[in-house]
Amino acid sequence: MRLRLTPREDSFYDMFADSANNLVTGARLLVELISDGTDREAVAEKIRACEHAGDEYTHAIMRRLNETFITPFDRADIYRLASLLDDVMDYMEEAADLVVLYKIDVLPKDIVNQVEVLERAAELTAEAMPRLRSMKELEEYWIEINRLENQGDQVYRRLLVKLFSGDYDALTVMKLKQVIDCLEEAADAFEHVANTIETIAVKES
Repeated sequence: MRLRLTPREDSFYDMFADSANNLVTGARLLVELISDGTDREAVAEKIRACEHAGDEYTHAIMRRLNETFITPFDRADIYRLASLLDDVMDYMEEAADLVVLYKIDVLPKDIVNQVEVLERAAELTAEAMPRLRSMKELEEYWIEINRLENQGDQVYRRLLVKLFSGDYDALTVMKLKQVIDCLEEAADAFEHVANTIETIAVKES
């Protein structure tokens, strides 16, 4: 029986997949959060649980990175990818928390489109993670994430126009802008994840 002197390299792939799947759960909860008639405090609590789970996945990757002599790809890229996946969840959780803390009862309709972009980006990211093993069939993923991020930018700009149209009082504008800014940051973070995966794929090709 051959003994292993280092932890299995393949475990990184599984941990990245777990982290990305957690983002899918978080994004779908965001969809629920902004739906009419939902118990927002209860849903926000579930999103906080996702954020805590995301932290655990990130810490597990960092611990494994410190314990592993031979990594499947560049150590700096592993660290960056884990951190960026964690950033996405942090931004989504912050947006949900603000909605509850500010007691925002009515959200602009275009926020639905903003959250749908995040949900689709999360699904694509989770689908891409298993392909890190082979570094194949990833180009379509990062191209589509870039397209989604551009779509998200357009939605964000429309939301800003709506906020500053005079339909809302100044305090409501401030509250809503913080929420949509967090959602925009989450979309940007998804693009940073995709850009990092593109960098890894190019290095490994």
